[in-house]
Amino acid sequence: MSDAIKHECGIALVRLKKPLQFYKDKYGSAFYGINKMYLLMEKQHNRGQDGAGFASVKFNVSPGTRYVSRVRSNKSQPIQDIFAQINDRLNGVLEQHPDKKDDVDWQEENMPYIGNLFLGHVRYGTFGKNSIESVHPFLRQSNWRHQNLIVAGNFNMTNSKQLLEELIELGQHPKEFTDTVTVMEKIGHFLEDEVANLYLKAKEAGFNKKDASPYIEENLNLTKILKRSAKNWDGGYAMAGLVGHGDAFVLRDPNGIRPTYFYEDEEVVVVASERPVIQTVFNVNINQVKELERGHALIIKKNGLTSIESVLEQKEKKSCSFERIYFSRGSDAGIYEERKNLGKLVFPQILTAINSDISNTVFSYIPNTAETSFYGMTEAAEDLLNQQKTAKILAGGTKLSAKKVTEILSERARFEKIAIKDAKLRTFIADDSSRDDLVEHVYDITYGVVKPTDNLVIIDDSIVRGTTLKKSIIKILDRLSPKKIIVVSSAPQIRYPDCYGIDMARIGDFIAFKAAIELLKENGLSHIIDQVYKKSIAQRGKEDVSITNFVKEIYAPFTRVEISEKIAKMLKTEEIKAEVEVIYQSVENLHVACPDNLGDWYFTGDYPTPGGHRVVNEAFINYYEGNNKRAY
Repeated sequence: MSDAIKHECGIALVRLKKPLQFYKDKYGSAFYGINKMYLLMEKQHNRGQDGAGFASVKFNVSPGTRYVSRVRSNKSQPIQDIFAQINDRLNGVLEQHPDKKDDVDWQEENMPYIGNLFLGHVRYGTFGKNSIESVHPFLRQSNWRHQNLIVAGNFNMTNSKQLLEELIELGQHPKEFTDTVTVMEKIGHFLEDEVANLYLKAKEAGFNKKDASPYIEENLNLTKILKRSAKNWDGGYAMAGLVGHGDAFVLRDPNGIRPTYFYEDEEVVVVASERPVIQTVFNVNINQVKELERGHALIIKKNGLTSIESVLEQKEKKSCSFERIYFSRGSDAGIYEERKNLGKLVFPQILTAINSDISNTVFSYIPNTAETSFYGMTEAAEDLLNQQKTAKILAGGTKLSAKKVTEILSERARFEKIAIKDAKLRTFIADDSSRDDLVEHVYDITYGVVKPTDNLVIIDDSIVRGTTLKKSIIKILDRLSPKKIIVVSSAPQIRYPDCYGIDMARIGDFIAFKAAIELLKENGLSHIIDQVYKKSIAQRGKEDVSITNFVKEIYAPFTRVEISEKIAKMLKTEEIKAEVEVIYQSVENLHVACPDNLGDWYFTGDYPTPGGHRVVNEAFINYYEGNNKRAY
């Protein structure tokens, strides 16, 4: 999108179900698991650029041997960096022991990162600082294998403060206030509690301390631990964890907000945040990759047995629609078709804006992520044009000459590549006084295809803040001297902050919100702004389940079209000669295009969890008071 909103995180998990010698014999390397993890993470690089981490667990090593390895990076190319570190370590060991190149048992015992169970994470930080300490996976260490815990996730909790207070009530003293730490410590607490109970049972059964460990590992009930840990979590999450002895889990939130997919065969169990990633890396059919049910956990025991367990009561399915519009890779079969449909469904509004004059309209897209929606728009335009051609031929009947029929059939809608992003300019940071001039040159444009009598239609996957449109895109499009510039968003108006992992936390950033505020002031309705603030303040301290989203009242007096018209006026600066119109997808058509991902709170304000309503009111309070900070 022209104003990029940052991605949420991505997870990758691989459990090798065979001995390492099997992978050496079949695939030529005991590093099979590491190689697959690299591919899974690199194929999800789109989900996070701030950091990446990798952890592995060995099953069959002697006491005194390191069995957990972890590496993290927050460098500019974090995935490349961590696997370069892994590669250097592995090559270094083999250079010192060249005779062990084919000795898998020795490698498993002596080389870091080689293991049976792997967890990877790519991160965009929506909570806390982008320090190396904030990069997943997180590690909770212990001298007892079954009390070591490694956690990574794609998530954000709206009630982190409450979760921190619960940990304090349990007698803990958390070292940080981040949702990742509070979540890990909650799981860790109940893991320790379960281990203690199992130890007592083992002792009663006559086991000594040494023999109690295998008993605990075999009988450890991860489902019970997760039920107790996640009881009060409010947020969207796909949470993955490894226990030091070899058990693993992946838990999805009860609304299915964050995506989670898995695949299993006789060799591996694989989990990732995106379906086509698994399809590509393991060369499997789409039907073999399953979506983890909301509120359920995939449990993988050390013995290789897997099960899908109900952990939390399922709530209404509200899977994030932005996954389909923008975040997930468009190579997924379902997502590709849905993005095309978004382009098709918004086309009737475009047709009205150009007065059905397809011949004098140039269609294009910005940025590259909007290309699939553009294809849908082009199909809709071609379908309409074909209908018009048919009508002309039928109306002319036998009187039409062959030349005229050929002329009618040769009519084409005009699809062009108008704007090309110059990636070299993205990383240059200048002082504020010269930034705007540089921003104008981030995109190059194609000259010579737009006439002064033409409409220029540009489709974007969403319009969030409108900053890049105003300062760059509309200015450079106006250089082509079109009669009218029509900016189309394949997504509806973003009106409300997200609090489940997407970096859209400050309501004052959204151009739809700014437009609504301006309309309230222009129409003598400023008192609504004050009323919403007072109501939001009054609900502070109440339980989340009783809180109402009062920010809806900001938008209530106006139609979607009125807000779009106001946005167009805000984007059109004095030097722009062309008429400017802005078109947004309707929420109704979004649901038609993406019927299985109905999470639309950033468009409608209908948050799937109680904490969301508290967050949106707090976001408004921050805006009203001039506090430029997150509401969660």
